[in-house]
Amino acid sequence: MQFGSFENDGIIFLIAFLLISGVFAAKFSNRIGLPSLVLFILVGMLIGSDGLGFIYFDNAEIAQMIGILALIIILFEGGLQTKWKTVRPVAVPSISLATLGVLLTSLITGFAVHLVLDVSWPEAFLFGAIVGSTDAAAVFAAIKERNIKAKLGATLEAESGTNDPMAVFLTIMFIEIINQPDTSFWNMFPSFLWQMGVGLLLGIGIGRLASFSINRISLESSGLYPIFTLSFGLITYSVASLLEASGFLAVYVAALVIGNLELTYRYSISQFNEGFAWMAQILMFVILGLLAFPEHVFQIDVITQGLIISFVLIFIARPLAVYASLIKMKYSNREKLFLSWAGLRGAVPIVLATFPIVAGLDNAALFFNIIFFVVLTSALVQGSTINVLASKLGLMGPVKDTPHHSIELISIAKANAEMVQFQANQDNDVVGHKLKDIDFPKRATISAIVRGDRLITPYGDTEIKPGDFLYILVSRKYKDELKKMLNKKKDQK
Repeated sequence: MQFGSFENDGIIFLIAFLLISGVFAAKFSNRIGLPSLVLFILVGMLIGSDGLGFIYFDNAEIAQMIGILALIIILFEGGLQTKWKTVRPVAVPSISLATLGVLLTSLITGFAVHLVLDVSWPEAFLFGAIVGSTDAAAVFAAIKERNIKAKLGATLEAESGTNDPMAVFLTIMFIEIINQPDTSFWNMFPSFLWQMGVGLLLGIGIGRLASFSINRISLESSGLYPIFTLSFGLITYSVASLLEASGFLAVYVAALVIGNLELTYRYSISQFNEGFAWMAQILMFVILGLLAFPEHVFQIDVITQGLIISFVLIFIARPLAVYASLIKMKYSNREKLFLSWAGLRGAVPIVLATFPIVAGLDNAALFFNIIFFVVLTSALVQGSTINVLASKLGLMGPVKDTPHHSIELISIAKANAEMVQFQANQDNDVVGHKLKDIDFPKRATISAIVRGDRLITPYGDTEIKPGDFLYILVSRKYKDELKKMLNKKKDQK
């Protein structure tokens, strides 16, 4: 298709309009407690052919490609922000939810789909597999900035970051069973083990390589470091896919490794990826909204069937899967109830719903419409009530103290020095001491202290208090010594 200058200008204007609409939608969603993905999707449906008619879009392959690329960016950003010390205690239950939980959710939902839609068992279980996993984009957006208990937030984030391989595996397997009835689950099971194992190893290996490269390379501009970092996320997915391993798992693990190792220009890298992930999320959900035609999604039959399946998924399948996956694990009934409710569906089921369309299955269009409706139902019902339920169950944690400030050198690599950010906690040995009484390493200088919303100029008599953010300029040679001193506990001798 040929585009003239007017058409090109129109496309650029439309992209700008979508991004601006997405930003305002995100702001509006926070005020009313509605997940932003719902508003993004509605924007796409509004400008589509059944709405204002600005765009006609029905290419499932392009939507699938955009969705996969956006999910890579979102997973990468989520992994960078995840702290290993928070995830490590919940690694086993998260993996159990990401594997056994997805399998049980898929099977239980499949039984309901078989009865409601009157389709074959393989088709019913295919539907269940598509909606069986929680969505990283939806969960990260819902949990971020909310004061859910750290244990539960970490469980949900780790589960959503690692459960895509099981969902993708089951989706592809049931498509193959439908197309080739003699295909066996047990024949494909070694493939699943390969995908998980190789994906995990690739993520760890490339993550360590990325961290080493980022810290050793000297670039002319600080703006190149975030781009260099993100490129490793894309490479990780590509290499994993070429080896027929799980690209999504590899990307998340690689980002988790990078984010928890020493990283130069950490703040710039974090801010860039956060903004880019928001842009990817906006465009992805808008595109998926364009792919759905309201006149098809909101038919009375689709609504009725979608509500029944949503009820089974939300109130039966997910809770049973959570309770079964967390048997003999240290979660209270209240925590299990919350994890059951917070299993949001989002972009992943819609993207996976394009797989049957691309494969040319008979009921692909019907499945897409109902799955789209199920995702909207999950986002509206569950996503808008997460905070309320957590509060009612007494599962709210302390207010998150995330610094919205940064002090960072422009030429940190060339200066052979770094600006270390450290938040003082009550149990740190430095708390309660004056700066002049603290034995800082050589070539370490306190540049600033941020206390609440105030910037404090450090003097020798300045006392460090709990919650203070310290910004310390230190030579790389003495960085490890500085961190060891800062992290020393009061009861350590």
